[in-house]
Amino acid sequence: MKTLLRENVGEALVGLLVVALAVWFVLFAWNRTGGGASADAIRVTALFPNASGINVGTDVRVAGLKVGTVAEQRLDPQTYQVAVTLAIDPQVKVPSDSSAAITSEGFLGGNFIALLPGGSETPLKNGDTIIDTQGAVDLMSMIGQFVNGTGKSEEPAAAAPGGATP
Repeated sequence: MKTLLRENVGEALVGLLVVALAVWFVLFAWNRTGGGASADAIRVTALFPNASGINVGTDVRVAGLKVGTVAEQRLDPQTYQVAVTLAIDPQVKVPSDSSAAITSEGFLGGNFIALLPGGSETPLKNGDTIIDTQGAVDLMSMIGQFVNGTGKSEEPAAAAPGGATP
């Protein structure tokens, strides 16, 4: 048995490395999909008209720093808006009159939810709802409008000199 182990030390180390990477990947995936959200996190709901690009595990940020994650998404049957449940770190006292916006890290970057703190003295607590929200901007429709020329304001044609119209 000892000679077998000595002959296969390389394979054993590679196997151990593969198992360690698999465990790391499972933990990473668990945390990124919201499964690793803190049990003591403050859970608030934000209603968005358009939540494109946002999934469970998406970052929630204040001033660019991650303070939570998206824990759940569902369609509100009364308003037909997306009700997004945010799990926010309880150490961060976000004012109750804060607003939320879906923004991106750049032209090719991923989306995240930015919380814009309000001026209230009372912080958000479990079960609160953020009503003041801004949904995701549909970049492809904006590019289509630019390319097709739709969305321009129509200006009246300027009269040519001498009273003739072009």
